[in-house]
Amino acid sequence: MHFLFAWRYFKAKKTTNAINIIAWISIGAIIIGTAALVLVLSVFNGFEGLVKSLYSSFYTDLKVSPQSGKVMTVTPEQLAKMKGITGIKNFSLVVEEKALIQAMSREYGSENETGQNQQIIYLKGVDENYRYVSGVANHLFGGKEGQEYDLGNEENPMLILGAGLEGALDINVENHLDPLVIYLPRKTETEALDPLNDVSGDTIRTSAGFMIQQEFDNKYGITNIDFIKRALRLGANDYSSIEIALQNPDETDKVKKELALIFGKDYLLQNKYQQNRSLYSVMNMERWAIYGVLCLILVVAAFTMIGALTMLVLEKQKDISVLHALGSSNGFIQRIFLSEGMLLALIGGVAGMLLALLIAFLQIKFHLIPLSGGSFLINYFPVKLRAMDFVLVGATVFVIALIASWLPSRKAARQEFSLRSE
Repeated sequence: MHFLFAWRYFKAKKTTNAINIIAWISIGAIIIGTAALVLVLSVFNGFEGLVKSLYSSFYTDLKVSPQSGKVMTVTPEQLAKMKGITGIKNFSLVVEEKALIQAMSREYGSENETGQNQQIIYLKGVDENYRYVSGVANHLFGGKEGQEYDLGNEENPMLILGAGLEGALDINVENHLDPLVIYLPRKTETEALDPLNDVSGDTIRTSAGFMIQQEFDNKYGITNIDFIKRALRLGANDYSSIEIALQNPDETDKVKKELALIFGKDYLLQNKYQQNRSLYSVMNMERWAIYGVLCLILVVAAFTMIGALTMLVLEKQKDISVLHALGSSNGFIQRIFLSEGMLLALIGGVAGMLLALLIAFLQIKFHLIPLSGGSFLINYFPVKLRAMDFVLVGATVFVIALIASWLPSRKAARQEFSLRSE
C-alpha cells in the first residue's frame, strides 16, 4: 500500500514547482552517478583484462621453483610423474640468471668501433617446450620470416631480446650482425669471486625481439637452456624452475595438489596469482579506490534527494494528518516516504544502468572514445561489462538512497499535523 502512495505522490502535481524540479535533479544526479560508476568499473575491467593477458603471455599457469636459493634438482623420475598428470598440457624446464650484456656501437657506414653499450639482463634459458607454455612466441618482431623464434643450440646460442633492452643497447635485432658479449657468474663452492674462473664470457647473436609489457621488455632475454647451463656449470638435473601450462586453468588447485605429492616441501608451487601477488593486490586496491571516489557523485545525489523529500513532507502535511486520523501508524507514514526515496533511486538507477549499457555497447562496437598518444597496444578505451558490477552499483544506490530517505521519512512519521485551519 505504501508503494501506491509513493507512486501517486511522485506523479501528482505539486503546489510548488520547485519540488518537482529538485526531485528530477536528484534523479538526474543518480543517473549520472550510476552510469559513471558502471562505465568506469567496466573500463577498469577492460584494462585489467588487458594487463592480465599481457602478464599471462609471460607467466604460466603454474610454476615450480626452489623454496630457497636459485637452483633446484629435478630428477628424471619426477619429470616422468609430471608427464603422467592428465591436467598438464605441457611444461618447460628453465634456468634463469642475471647477466651483463655488451654491444659494440659503430658509426653509421664505418667499421670503426666508437664505444660499448652494456646492460644488466635477466637471461632466461629455456627448452623447446617454452614456446608452447608461454605466449612469448606470439609477441616477436624483427626476425627473419619463418625464423623468428630461434634459440640456437649450446654451441651457437641465439637470443630473443626484450624491446626495452634493444633500445638500451642501441641495436636493431634484425640488422645487428655483430655478436653480443655476455658475462654470467658460474656456480662456485667458495665465497671469494675469481673473475677468471667464476665469470664466463661468451658471444651470442640476436634472432628476434619481443614486446609484451614494459616490465618484461626492459628486463628479459630468452636463449637456449643448454648454453646457459654450460656457462653456469650446472649439473644435468639442475634448474631454476619448471613452468607449466594446463589443459584447463580452472583445475589449477587440483593439479597443484598432485604436484605437491611429487615434489614435496622443498619446492615452491605458485599459480598465476601467487607469481604476481603485488600486481593483483595493487589492481584490487585501485579498483576500490575508484569505486569510493565515484560514490561521492551518489552522495551529492543523496543531498538533493533529502531536499526533495523534505519539501514533499511539507507539501503533504494534510495528507499525513488524514492518514493519522484514519489510524495509520507512524511506521506506515515513514514507509511511504521511504518508498518515495526508493522510487527516485529506482528510476535513476535503472536509467543510469541502461545509459551505461548503451555507451559501453557503442564503445565496444565502434571504439568511439580513443586513447591519446601512440604508445599503447590499443588505441581506444577497452570496456568489459560484468554482472557483479551492476549488482554492486545497484546495492550502493539502494543503500545511499535508504540512508538519504530515512531522515525526512522519520521526521514525517513523528511530526504531528492538524486538519483544523486557523
